[in-house]
Amino acid sequence: MIKILIEKIKRYKLSYEIYNVFKKNKLVHNVALYKKYNLKKNYFSSVSSVDFIGLESPLNIYDNTDSRLYLPNNPAYKSLAEKIKPQLLSWTKDGFVILNNFFCEEKIELINEELDRLIRKGVIKFVDEKKIMCSIHKSNILNDFGNNIELNNVLKVLLGKNVKLFQSINFLKGSEQKAHSDSFHMTTFPFGNLITVWVALEDINEESGPLEYYPESHKLPYVLNKEIKNIGTKYKLGKKSYGDYESFIEDLLQKGGFEKKTFTAKKGDVLIWHANLLHGGAKVINEKLTRKSMVFHYFADDSICFHEITQRPALI
Repeated sequence: MIKILIEKIKRYKLSYEIYNVFKKNKLVHNVALYKKYNLKKNYFSSVSSVDFIGLESPLNIYDNTDSRLYLPNNPAYKSLAEKIKPQLLSWTKDGFVILNNFFCEEKIELINEELDRLIRKGVIKFVDEKKIMCSIHKSNILNDFGNNIELNNVLKVLLGKNVKLFQSINFLKGSEQKAHSDSFHMTTFPFGNLITVWVALEDINEESGPLEYYPESHKLPYVLNKEIKNIGTKYKLGKKSYGDYESFIEDLLQKGGFEKKTFTAKKGDVLIWHANLLHGGAKVINEKLTRKSMVFHYFADDSICFHEITQRPALI
């Protein structure tokens, strides 16, 4: 009964706005950005993609130009390690980059040891026995891992902007999550100002539920509340479920004929993907197997960041 009541309360935007009032230090940066786009909002106000209908959303540099043609002339690109450069060239076309053996074994073992230590001490805990949210906020070692200078330089080149680490997710098992875009969960305006990094913390095979992704799907229009008819009202969130969104995406993939790729990664491999690239988790065939991995989400500077599902500004 109490759980049902809580779910009903969470459908009201006011419940989030009251919470936001007490998070001013993490939200006040939006005030200047709201003014920039002529939005009459307080720092605690509800915000969603509907607020930006009719406004021009400037494209990031390699959403607007071909990375194969223009990256080689980028001074920041020239300064990267030679082994990294070739993989970045297909960013515009594919919407993802694979960097094999980006992190050495010693570094990955250090991260695994830190995670084990935090779990033993109860500092971090699994949700649904599969994932841990925001471990970067509990450990300087993990936070530094996500803020690795060489990695961040790659992200800056791909987005053409400075980035800020926002969130991390650690997976013990395969997520088995259906195809989705991160932009439905962590949305930005202008659109596309999110970038994601996935790191393999162990060797992963086809039976452990590896990551799945759809090359070139980032070129699809962004699917947000308007597209799935889930705008809601001035005071309440829409009634559609997350399953409705997943069904919409599945239909898009079928109609578009997108090829599904599976990432059977080796320890230390990195997959970077575009804000709108559709991806998910394959079915776990062998339940005894783990799929240890760590995901980092980064927001680009000078963008309004929010959560489309709950229509609340992101705490940064």
